[in-house]
Amino acid sequence: MDEQSFHLTDADRALLPDATDLAFYAEHGWWLSPKLFTDGEIDTLLDASERFYAGHRDRRLPRRPKRLSYWEPDMGDVQRHNDYIHYEDATIGALLRKPLIGAVAARLAQTEAIRIFQATLIYKPPRRAEKSNVVPWHFDRDYWATSTSDNMLTAFIPLHDCTVEMGTIEMIDGSHRWKERDRGAVTSRHFAEIRQEADAALKGTAAHNGAVVTQVPVEIPRGHMSFHHCRVYHGSGTNRSPLPRRTISLHLQDHANAYRPWLLADGTTAEYNHDVLVRRTADGRPDYADPEICPTIWRDPHAD
Repeated sequence: MDEQSFHLTDADRALLPDATDLAFYAEHGWWLSPKLFTDGEIDTLLDASERFYAGHRDRRLPRRPKRLSYWEPDMGDVQRHNDYIHYEDATIGALLRKPLIGAVAARLAQTEAIRIFQATLIYKPPRRAEKSNVVPWHFDRDYWATSTSDNMLTAFIPLHDCTVEMGTIEMIDGSHRWKERDRGAVTSRHFAEIRQEADAALKGTAAHNGAVVTQVPVEIPRGHMSFHHCRVYHGSGTNRSPLPRRTISLHLQDHANAYRPWLLADGTTAEYNHDVLVRRTADGRPDYADPEICPTIWRDPHAD
């Protein structure tokens, strides 16, 4: 996307978070947007997701990272996660690069430019007893130890009205402001691997901060999306509705984010999936600004 593409209409600018919204995000760690996608755009995303599940790919990742989440039909009727959907599906990728989304994220993160970090297509089947439907408490920064930024955020994008009954995203209000205990043993492990530890980690961290755990389900109308800070605890329950819950989790990085080496508690170096996919910087580090994997979706045209 070239510089001329970073353009907002007057109608777009009216949808950007104002001072009250920014104060809410700073205090609570999350924010529910106005309608940022049109009905037609949501229809396009739904159609593209169905084609993707049926086998369509515009291109495939050049290699398969070790911790890639990637549902295939032979895995059955479980919760589906397909990472790098913005890379493999051109239609979905184009809509996720909508400048308005980047501009909203930039204002929340107080940064001049926003890049995609990761995007995952998610499908929760309408099965009350399906254990994979439950996403335990976690915060995204925990998996991004190799990132320098503490200012990253996620847009959670339902492809329909998303209700508590469907297992919508739930936030632990204000938890992005908590000081963390040592979580070295958890860092870089997918939330599916820490189910037994998640509740204990949340309660222990809250106690460490003298904080009350306030759980807030965020019901999201079609075309709207929620944004949450990379340090806010969140999760979701099972889908108790008669319909599948279809969403995209769009992780976003501010322009200052870059790779850093990070040693885990066992002495090994943390890895993120990007590290085997992105190009290298001049000094040999993974480049989290690689436009193929991490495209810029917004740059303030008035920034110096």
